[in-house]
Amino acid sequence: MLQIHLQPRWQFGDGAAPPLDASRLLALLAAIAHSGSIAQAARDNDLSYRHAWGLVQQAERLLGQALLERGRGRGSRLTEAGERLVWLDARIAARLQPLLASLASELAGELGRWTPEALPPARLHASHGFAVAALHERLQQRGLAVDIRYRSSLEAVAALARGDCELAGFHVPLGRFERAAAQRYREWLHPGDHALVQLAVRTQGLFMAAGNPLGVRGFSDLARPELRFVNRPAGSGTRMLTDLMLADLDLPTEQINGYRTTELTHAAVAAFVASGMADVGLGVQTAAHRFGLHFIPLLKERYFFAVHRRHLHGPRLQAILQVLQTPAFRAQVAGLTGYDASQTGRVLGVDEVLGG
Repeated sequence: MLQIHLQPRWQFGDGAAPPLDASRLLALLAAIAHSGSIAQAARDNDLSYRHAWGLVQQAERLLGQALLERGRGRGSRLTEAGERLVWLDARIAARLQPLLASLASELAGELGRWTPEALPPARLHASHGFAVAALHERLQQRGLAVDIRYRSSLEAVAALARGDCELAGFHVPLGRFERAAAQRYREWLHPGDHALVQLAVRTQGLFMAAGNPLGVRGFSDLARPELRFVNRPAGSGTRMLTDLMLADLDLPTEQINGYRTTELTHAAVAAFVASGMADVGLGVQTAAHRFGLHFIPLLKERYFFAVHRRHLHGPRLQAILQVLQTPAFRAQVAGLTGYDASQTGRVLGVDEVLGG
């Protein structure tokens, strides 16, 4: 299958001159934050020292803000405005990545019609996750076709029931909220028709700024009016979990500051908190780790692909299942912070997971 990759790119200007390509500037600022040296950051980005300074100065004129702290012998540090610019870019990337991946897959499918393959690609509708993205990348590396669409867990299993996809990704918490969450999927998944393939076990918890400056201790702290929460959209597995935990604590949603503020993915929630737009979010540990956030673990959850039994032993799904069961892929998933891949690739019955 043809592979297409889409990346966000943005510019800014004042209309009086050609706009500044923010992509090169942001890569430079991120490298400065990492190395503490504009000279090293310029080399890392194949820029001359003069060109690097020119980019920074042009941006400072446009924004009316200093982006670097200047001081002889102290190296280079980003100002608060410079750090915020880097976080804004991270938020854009985290928010758009699932959409761009889905669009790229759709484009590849459209263009692929010009050169028909022996088998159409398997269609994967899934709640976005780091292990799902890793699987998509590994399938592409192997030349295995997959048409991926990122959507909420409930939307994914509903699509499978309608016949709109062959694989549907969703997740179920372990422990106290397991039965209530599992019942939400029973409408779409039936033991005689479907099977489940385990992708991973992962840790869900609370995100806060590094050092936990507001002293958040647990989920019940969301009732504190000064804490700004960022939620996930309705239909997502994490939003379902949020609502179950709020109901368990008898906390009305109207009491949660930011309940209606939503981001599409775990990474987008983490970027939102890291950029200072919210104080608390709920998501997987990997996202907190990648954005340098404080993390309070709350529970484990299992991520599955639901499949129709009539497709399970077909060549397309068997090829994907073989990749899931390879030691190399299991090692890759196990390398994600907060993930357990010991049962990755295991095929289970619906009743084994969702109950009778």
